[in-house]
Amino acid sequence: MVKSKTQELDHIFHALSDPTRRSILRDLGKREKTVGEIARPYRMSLAAISKHLKVLELARLIDRRKAGSHQFVRLNPETLKTAEEWISYYEQFWNERLEALRNLLEIEGGTDG
Repeated sequence: MVKSKTQELDHIFHALSDPTRRSILRDLGKREKTVGEIARPYRMSLAAISKHLKVLELARLIDRRKAGSHQFVRLNPETLKTAEEWISYYEQFWNERLEALRNLLEIEGGTDG
């Protein structure tokens, strides 16, 4: 099933809305890990971690592979690129505001001296 861009972004931002999932992604940015390694630092059941991983997988933020009895999970950075592209459109708005603030501070700084 092919997802629309809107559905894809909905899944990505839903997955990123949870601090545990963001933490998992940060850890996976360092290296591929087993599900057990992912679960170790969290005070929650393996079933709860599995639910978080399913959300991340639905959003295509992670990939899984099986090797023997282990499941390895790794970050899928291409999906983060999709979110970055959406966010980058709005960068122009905060850049304009930051530029206006810089100009105001320069003006105010010039009158103090």
